[in-house]
Amino acid sequence: MFCVYVLKSLRNNKRYIGYTGKSVEERLREHNSGTNIFTRQNKPFVLIYKEEYSIKSEAIKREKFLKSGIGRKFLDDTTRP
Repeated sequence: MFCVYVLKSLRNNKRYIGYTGKSVEERLREHNSGTNIFTRQNKPFVLIYKEEYSIKSEAIKREKFLKSGIGRKFLDDTTRP
């Protein structure tokens, strides 16, 4: 199983969009421990959105979509409180 996920920084409200073959909870812990430069500088993060896929290529395609202008608009509409 593959998951596309969206995290929101509690520090500055920036979003991080990624995909993983791990559990989303495990990946969130990794981001909050500072495993890459972007997440290290913008942590802590909370999970605000996720989608599951059985095929890796579909998850990658969806991740790329969510990073596009239309995808960002979709996330703004979907994750708005």
